[in-house]
Formats: sequence, structure tokens, C-alpha cells
Amino acid sequence: MDVAEVRLDVWVSSVRLFKTRSAASTACRGGHVSVNGHKAKPSTVVRVGDKVEAITPGGERIAIVLKLIQKRVGAAVAVTCFEDLTPAPPPKEEIVHVAVRDRGAGRPTKRERRQLDAFRIQ
Repeated sequence: MDVAEVRLDVWVSSVRLFKTRSAASTACRGGHVSVNGHKAKPSTVVRVGDKVEAITPGGERIAIVLKLIQKRVGAAVAVTCFEDLTPAPPPKEEIVHVAVRDRGAGRPTKRERRQLDAFRIQ
């Protein structure tokens, strides 16, 4: 039961890039899914070797089609159907701690100011 081509919305939902087929169709209609660099409709045909780029709720995903499936399968099988070319997310920037004083606390005392200065230098 090997197929030569599958609808884009069916394949994208089957390999678990989107949770449901309706979510995949909506993303296609919204211009968030492209095949080989061209915006694609839900009915666009996908073949082995095509490059699918999708903006999913989890971020941008880039996949090369290795195997065509029409039914949603387990995650272990779904991973074998495409090659994931998604770039690694950029490293999260270090959170800068800001000294916050309670409202109505007034100006800091000399001791508190020195503690704040020491905190900022760290």
C-alpha cells in the first residue's frame, strides 16, 4: 500500500507537525506552510524528497519528506517519515536581576545603597 503522493494537510498532521488535520489545514490556508519554497494550500501534493517548512505552535519546523503516510501513526514511526532540518533554538539569554524596592519604602539608607551597588557589580 505504497502511495506516490499525499495531500499536504494529511501528511503534516500524520507525522505530528500539527495536532490535528484541521489545524494543519488552517495553517496552510494562513500561509504558514510551504513546500519547496512556495506557499502551499492544504490540497497541495507532497512527494518523497520535498522540503516542507511549517510555522507550528512550537516554532518553525523544516522537514524533508522521506516516506509518505496517510494515517496518523505513533511518534516513533512518525519520526522515520521525515528528516528534521529544524535549526536549534538560540540559547536563552541570561536573566538580568533588577533590584526592586517595596513601594513606599523611601530612599535607600547608606547600608542598603552599598548592598545594591555590590549586587549590581555581580
